[in-house]
Amino acid sequence: MRDLEYEAGTALMTRSVRGIELTAGGRAFLDHARLALAQVDAAVAAARRAAQAVKPTFALGFLTGQEMDWLPEAMRILRDELPNIEVTVTSQYSPRLAEALLQGTLDVAFMRREARATDLVFQTVVDEPLVVVLPSDHRLASRKAIDPRSLVGEKFISVSNTAPALRAVIDDYLERSRLAIMPAHEADNLAMAISLVASTRGVALLPVYAENFLPWSVVSRPLKGKVPTIALVVAHHRANVSPVLKLFWSRVDELIARVSRRHGEAPGKKRTSQEI
Repeated sequence: MRDLEYEAGTALMTRSVRGIELTAGGRAFLDHARLALAQVDAAVAAARRAAQAVKPTFALGFLTGQEMDWLPEAMRILRDELPNIEVTVTSQYSPRLAEALLQGTLDVAFMRREARATDLVFQTVVDEPLVVVLPSDHRLASRKAIDPRSLVGEKFISVSNTAPALRAVIDDYLERSRLAIMPAHEADNLAMAISLVASTRGVALLPVYAENFLPWSVVSRPLKGKVPTIALVVAHHRANVSPVLKLFWSRVDELIARVSRRHGEAPGKKRTSQEI
């Protein structure tokens, strides 16, 4: 201690018959010494982490509800090539998936083709027809297919701007069909749309994958005539140079083919409600 005090140039403690007490200089020295020891511990931990092999990571995003079809096959492809990869999965609205891709927090997302996301690369994985979703005891539920003109006068459930691509497809279809329909309610997500159909006895136009989530009190029916469709795409940021992304993207066609075979479709074929 006397050598340390000699180096510091000041007394670090006082000695008396009552014992030893730190001086003001000693207390200051102790605080810095504790900080130095903590930094040493952190440096040791950092060195150990650096010496360990780092797992490759990959962040997947899905339009909520689409995981059921696409996540198992995506994981199979990644595990085939990189069995030790660390994969994270996010479920979200399509515009938020686009934002995450642009910010670099996602590598790939299964989403809608967001018009404003010009820095993203898209590939269509399937064109989904819209179907009519309505209460199971609705007067139109007994029909095998529904003429869109039958929807006039019904309580119509549309989607909000949380799903701008789907909203645009629905609005365009109603306009082209010259149907004077004004939404009674707007739903922020699939679950809310189905709930509003059941609780208000309304009708909605939703992508066919919604059939996977319908309770017993709600059914779907195909539309007659030229059926509107909406594309599900897989997307990534064009500036993302991840080698894992490059590998995954090289096998997207294989992924699409696998899911199509599971549904008994030809790759790229539009799905009908009877095929899901």
